[in-house]
Amino acid sequence: MTKSKAKILVVDDNSGIRAALGLLLPMHFAQVELIPSPKELVSRLADFRPDVVLLDMNFHTDINTGNEGLFWLSEIKKRSADIEVVLFTAYADIQLAVEGMKRGAFDFIVKPWDNEKLITTLKAAYANRSKDAREASAMPATSVRMHWGNGSAMTAIRKTVEKISLTDASVLITGENGTGKDVLAGEIHRRSERALKPMVCVDAGALTETLFESELFGHVKGAFTDAHTDHVGKFEQADGGTLFLDEVGNIPLHLQAKLLRVLQNRSITRVGDTKAIPIDIRLICATNKDLEKMVRSGEFREDLYYRINTMHLHLPALRERTDEIIPLAGMFITKYAERYRRTVTGLTPEAQDILKGHYWSGNIRELQNCIEKAVILSDCDTISASDIELTQTRTAREDAAISGNETLEEAEEKAIRAALTRFGGNLSMVAKSLNISRPTLYAKLKKYNI
Repeated sequence: MTKSKAKILVVDDNSGIRAALGLLLPMHFAQVELIPSPKELVSRLADFRPDVVLLDMNFHTDINTGNEGLFWLSEIKKRSADIEVVLFTAYADIQLAVEGMKRGAFDFIVKPWDNEKLITTLKAAYANRSKDAREASAMPATSVRMHWGNGSAMTAIRKTVEKISLTDASVLITGENGTGKDVLAGEIHRRSERALKPMVCVDAGALTETLFESELFGHVKGAFTDAHTDHVGKFEQADGGTLFLDEVGNIPLHLQAKLLRVLQNRSITRVGDTKAIPIDIRLICATNKDLEKMVRSGEFREDLYYRINTMHLHLPALRERTDEIIPLAGMFITKYAERYRRTVTGLTPEAQDILKGHYWSGNIRELQNCIEKAVILSDCDTISASDIELTQTRTAREDAAISGNETLEEAEEKAIRAALTRFGGNLSMVAKSLNISRPTLYAKLKKYNI
């Protein structure tokens, strides 16, 4: 028996019914959740993201009008019109169930139910959901949950996110590459009232001039040589939801004016058309550039900067929040151990020291890559120092020399002495943390009379 890929959410206050369905439905569907009250419905819609909801019509023993079911049917459809709803009803509610179908329910099942009919109806409801609808309602890869940690900087960002998520304020996220700007954008969307609508992600810096308007605003058939059909742009795809413009600082100056015009007018005009199409989006932008500096130098429009920067969130580099390195590593170990069917569960103390002593110029993305390789290479349940392979585009000692008044040699000596202290004189660990060989380390120890 092949299971359907459908995700089924059951809402019924009868514990006996939930118990019976809890045994039956998992045999036929990939994921099943059962909740006793519609009070939990909104949060489960956002977190579980079901394909089909099996919805009871009455939730109070002294009220049998079925109006509760109709109310929650409307709430589901208001938040995500593409979710199919099957009403679960007693014989006396059939007339109301028919009314529910007029309001958008897929079908109804009468209690007590026939197992075969119930399964067939739920599978048909899932099949009725078009592929396009499922894709539109699905969160992108950035839906991975944000890891907040306990540091003061991330705690402050989390508190700000909690305040702004339920608004439609534009958000600008800044930070180095690999700090998780896309993940933070996804977190804001997930917490917002637009969570059940699409979040459309665009790498703005990768759009060529010729593609910029077509990709963002769409085009009509015949607008240019290769326009064989109408094309819906990213703004229209994100209507009702969130548009995430990554690398917004890379948009050429003359194209910034076109983006600003759309944001001001809250409408787009497809290339080759004259009809203005209203759009309803929440805008989140991200960049690793200093936009204020670019505004001063004339590389970025000041009016656009203030349009996208109602709220500003800056993600610190991973080396500035070292307390998060090991928890993040643990999260990645779990992820990749499951993916590659390995038994790895943790890190040796020596491996932890190496991770905490690394510069992480690539931030969380570099850490993730490092742990993935370590999980693959490890022959034990615990990742050891020898399993960790690190590359550095810039070392801590080089960074110190660049940012301060020290010479490279002075910064290098300081970095070696700090590593010797950190690792208790263990030269193998020192060499690995500095990304140099042991012979090179011996030579430098001699050079600096350490």
